[in-house]
Amino acid sequence: MKKIIIIPARLGSKRLTSKVLLDLKGKTLIQRVFENSLKANVNDVYIATDSEIIKNASISFTNNVILTSDKHLTGSDRVAEASENIECDIVVNVQADEPFIKSSTINSLLNCFLDKKVNMASAMYSIKDKKVLNNPNEVKVSVDNEGNALFFSRYPSLRVKSNWIKNKIDHNNNYFIHKGIYAFRKEFLLKFLKMERTYFEKVESLEQLRVLESGYKIKMIKVEDESIGIDTIEDYRKALKKL
Repeated sequence: MKKIIIIPARLGSKRLTSKVLLDLKGKTLIQRVFENSLKANVNDVYIATDSEIIKNASISFTNNVILTSDKHLTGSDRVAEASENIECDIVVNVQADEPFIKSSTINSLLNCFLDKKVNMASAMYSIKDKKVLNNPNEVKVSVDNEGNALFFSRYPSLRVKSNWIKNKIDHNNNYFIHKGIYAFRKEFLLKFLKMERTYFEKVESLEQLRVLESGYKIKMIKVEDESIGIDTIEDYRKALKKL
């Protein structure tokens, strides 16, 4: 199987404008994401963007930059368009705000596709701090007994929140923090591009809900990768400190 990574990048981030071009100790955020992605077991890594500014900033370290439509509302839609003319079997969407993404996480996702029934996979990690429950930037996911996603939300279920408040933490409750990385079989990714946006996708602003609401499964893997994603200026400061 030919496996590639596509990093969707845009300037208009609502919470931190132009964050992909932020300087992280001499390299832009997008360059650090790109270089970390190269460490995974993939054939190639690309950047997909609708911005000439991002393209010009990226060609200093790669020629694999694809200009896409500026109409896309989600990263996965942008990745899908970018993949159309690339010969490949598996496409991984690595978000452009994950400068510390681990190659082991990407490789574990790729291993999911040894099962021919898997069309899409994503990652999650255990909840260790109850503060994340009410943080809408930390997406929560519940899974079934087979490890398939049941639902994603920016807010906790009442049952889980109640358990945390009572300090009766059930570590086997199949409830985790979602790590925003997706892997697709290419044919399913192109099908995703043609799906209508769904109700809960719009309400939660979570593109993966389009898949569940359309009747398909997302295989979830548990990882230990709690790397810093940069959504706010506080996240940026944490990243600088980590570097």
